[in-house]
Amino acid sequence: MARRILWASLAVAPATWILDAVAHPGKVTLFVLSALSLIPLAWLIGEATEHAGEHTGARIGGLLNASFGNAPEVIIALIAIADNLPDVVRGSLAGSVVSNILLVLGAAMIVGPDHSQLQRRSLLAQLGLVAAAVVLLLIPSIPGFHGDPNRHSLALLSIVPAIALLALYLFVTILGIRRRERDEEPGNPGWSMRASLLALGLATAATAVTSEILVHSLQDFAKAAGLSQFFIAFVIVAVVGNAAEHGGAVVIANRGKMKLATQIAITSSAQVGLFVVPVVLLLSFAFAHPLTLAFRPVELIAMGAAAVFVGFVIRDGHSRRWE
Repeated sequence: MARRILWASLAVAPATWILDAVAHPGKVTLFVLSALSLIPLAWLIGEATEHAGEHTGARIGGLLNASFGNAPEVIIALIAIADNLPDVVRGSLAGSVVSNILLVLGAAMIVGPDHSQLQRRSLLAQLGLVAAAVVLLLIPSIPGFHGDPNRHSLALLSIVPAIALLALYLFVTILGIRRRERDEEPGNPGWSMRASLLALGLATAATAVTSEILVHSLQDFAKAAGLSQFFIAFVIVAVVGNAAEHGGAVVIANRGKMKLATQIAITSSAQVGLFVVPVVLLLSFAFAHPLTLAFRPVELIAMGAAAVFVGFVIRDGHSRRWE
């Protein structure tokens, strides 16, 4: 049922484009429609990536997942950089880390079976990676507490932690792929490779167009709703960019597969911190105003505290609905 709804809701994206081109509705309407459009598009990217990976094996599949699995967050961030909205970019990235850890994991524990056994060691390792990312982000963030956090010198300084984060991500990913190749049994591919790549390309292109509408209407939506840009970026944009992944983890938890659901939630956070953040930073140098990784104290505290809190919750390797 959920898949049928997602397939049908893919029509919202082209409807939004046509409405924007022909009817020119208000920015608030466009923001809401584009945000809703991104949910099924993110799901389709995930589906296409998974099916393509079934044809390529663990190595290329892992690369595809890293490259396209986070496409919505990367595209939204790059469009915001092009519009010179660095606070929106950093807010949405920090919000993605926090929402995956707290919102998704919490929802999974509520709908999933109580006292389920979890992969404690793996989850704590992923949380450790999130904590390591926060520590590395202090390098450009602390100088950014004073003066202009978007000055060019901080953008250059941000390259150092970005490269370190990518190196750490590659190291962890290679280890994971080798382990997966050793343990994984070959499955039966669902979609053909051509269909998977076609869906992946179309969904990514549609996400780019829709994200542009979302970002361009963000400021007007914030004013109309009486909300700060930080709240919009940290909460709404972050949740929308990860909505399909969030929903998937909750559905999996509801089926009793708590190990997988919790892995999706926490691994997704680590992937944003170690892969999406540095990739966005490095790609931003193609624009007039490169991004700096000078996160605000509230963003750093939120990411670090979320990792520590969840580590405490899962300390004994079991999920508890009312921890």
